[in-house]
Amino acid sequence: MREEGRARYRDLPWRNVDDPYAVLVSEIMLQQTQVARVERFWTRFLAAFPTLDALAAGATSDVLELWQGLGYNRRALALKRCADACAAERGGRLPATAAELEELPGIGPATAAGVMAFAYQRPAVYLETNVRSVFIHELFPGREGVPDRELRPLVEATCDAADPRGWYYALLDYGAHLKATVPNPSRRSAHHARQSAFEGSRRQKRAWVVRRVLAADGGVGEGELIAELDAAERAAGRDGVNPGLGASIVADLVAEGFFARDAEGRLRS
Repeated sequence: MREEGRARYRDLPWRNVDDPYAVLVSEIMLQQTQVARVERFWTRFLAAFPTLDALAAGATSDVLELWQGLGYNRRALALKRCADACAAERGGRLPATAAELEELPGIGPATAAGVMAFAYQRPAVYLETNVRSVFIHELFPGREGVPDRELRPLVEATCDAADPRGWYYALLDYGAHLKATVPNPSRRSAHHARQSAFEGSRRQKRAWVVRRVLAADGGVGEGELIAELDAAERAAGRDGVNPGLGASIVADLVAEGFFARDAEGRLRS
């Protein structure tokens, strides 16, 4: 598997980087997002927020603005909160153990393992979709519903303790090759879930509302915002947005910290 991966090595900008923060940004951006899209955003984001302290000092609206086009805006908020926590409690540094990393907002086991392997060069169980693809393709041919509880000990046992970074790069690149050349092996994982359509979804409407509030320098009234969302959906040939649905979306976004209401009740980022 190593030789298969080495032969298909991708020279991506976040590779062979020792800065844990820069690696964390790439790992969070790569969640459910294609590599080609992340390549367009990672360098620009780090230029604006080169350190955890810089991200903590930045405005949430600026972070979200830079994130537009990547999707899954919750990731941007979680990354900002992670930076806030590290600036306030850890001297602007990420922890150096997977367990401590997982205590921070937006960091799950795979993301923590990625930081450990790629930034710190420490063995970790990095089980993400391309890694799953390799192990399922090589060790479970033709089998459906392969659970992570069977894959995890195999990934742990085969991790190269001397060069976990190089080992996982090889697995990632071989896995990407498999997805392009054979029926995607990760679909045979018990944890595979087909992504729902974006257009017309609540997620799409949330993204529209976030963009609209970010663009409103003087804020925007909730009624006006919902009316504009309704008109945009109808113009796209979809069902309109009734006031109840619109208010529910706005309430969720306010509660999650995407924007707030000012003294006049207008929504501002």
